[in-house]
Amino acid sequence: MMKSARLNGRHRFIISSFFFIMFLCVLASINEVRFDSFLKFGQCALANVPSHNSSLENNIVASNSSSSSSSDEIRILIGILTLPDQYQRRHFLRLIYGTQSPLGAKVDVKFVFCNLTKEDQKVLVALEIMRYDDIIILNCKENMNKGKTYTYFSSLPEMLNDTNSPYPPYHYVMKTDDDTYFRLNSLVESLRPLPREDLYYGYVIPCRSMDPFVHYMSGMGYMISWDIVEWIRDSDIPKNHLEGPEDKVFGDWIREGHRAKNRYNAKWSMYNFPEPPTTCTHELWPNTIGVHLLKTQEKWIRTLKYFNVTDNLKPSKLYHIP
Repeated sequence: MMKSARLNGRHRFIISSFFFIMFLCVLASINEVRFDSFLKFGQCALANVPSHNSSLENNIVASNSSSSSSSDEIRILIGILTLPDQYQRRHFLRLIYGTQSPLGAKVDVKFVFCNLTKEDQKVLVALEIMRYDDIIILNCKENMNKGKTYTYFSSLPEMLNDTNSPYPPYHYVMKTDDDTYFRLNSLVESLRPLPREDLYYGYVIPCRSMDPFVHYMSGMGYMISWDIVEWIRDSDIPKNHLEGPEDKVFGDWIREGHRAKNRYNAKWSMYNFPEPPTTCTHELWPNTIGVHLLKTQEKWIRTLKYFNVTDNLKPSKLYHIP
């Protein structure tokens, strides 16, 4: 009898537990429906009520979006013509330009050279591209004054024109050397009042001249607007005149093609390093945009120290630099 009573008690407990679990499941389903309805109601009710936090986020996104598409934003490509084997120089220049943050502009710095010819280059340059994505390899044989500059400018439209990107991809394109230092904020500010079409910008040669319409701009660093880049690609004038000092040849193209009605002489904000003194040199001074002929580490360090490039170094317990 006692066993029978225990079995009946267990059966009743199991059955009661089963019905209780079923009740909880039904209740949970009803509550889920009610919660979804309440959530939708809350979303509708709050749809037109501004939230302080979400408003702040939206303002930041809108600000960034509008600034990126703003007509005031300047897009600049700086192409540093160099050689594949100049690994250390490229790493050094990445420090120089990677620590500059120009305001109101997109400035891309790329290293430009011709086809790779050595097995080690194919590995090391590929690693650089994977890490930094700042290299342009032109389809040419390495040279200085036999068409490399032409290949650089004429290749850009096919490389960069993209229907999903703004047009032009860059307002201005620069050709410069790996022994020139540019202060990007100063460069950007000098461009703000200038036209974005038919522009030729740089340091006028000969050194004593201040008239940008007589000769040409020095190869230390000259810049043109995107429409002239496309003209170089399409015109026969550059194609038929490739050899010679590249900056002088470039000036010949501009003159023969009747291009660059807008010209800007950046002298003496651009100049050669002051030593040894020549008619092309100038003392380092605050209004500098670019310094050329930094052929040694000592000249680079003197230039960088003059412009206090490490002033923004944040204090930390991890290092002590007097």
